[in-house]
Amino acid sequence: RMRKILEIIVHCTATFPDQRVTVADITRWHKQRGWKTIGYHYVVDQDGNVFPGRPLEQAGAHCLDHNKSSIGVVYCGGLNAEGKPADTRTDAQKAALLGLLTDLKQRFPEAGIHGHRDFAKKACPCFDATSEYAAL
Repeated sequence: RMRKILEIIVHCTATFPDQRVTVADITRWHKQRGWKTIGYHYVVDQDGNVFPGRPLEQAGAHCLDHNKSSIGVVYCGGLNAEGKPADTRTDAQKAALLGLLTDLKQRFPEAGIHGHRDFAKKACPCFDATSEYAAL
């Protein structure tokens, strides 16, 4: 049975641009934090591949007080070479994110698209997702 989805929340992995991160890596990090499995529903790598994470039917573990009615989407990156927050999305990632978010918005038209930073004192996802995707 599908949950009621009110928000789609965009995150970054807070990793370096050339650092390859897999669903298995994120799953391992999240299990180390005591979670059942990966907290995000989708992972977008630097090449624009979109990988499934946690099933959509399950609440995520990605944004405090918002997990029950949201979908978590993460792109790999978010730190520059100096380790500072930066929009490191590749063109392929930007295209894949736009495609994924467009599809999710069609499936869940009442859901607003936001960045994690809209709900937490964090730089994540290191760009203004709310305004970038406002037209969807």
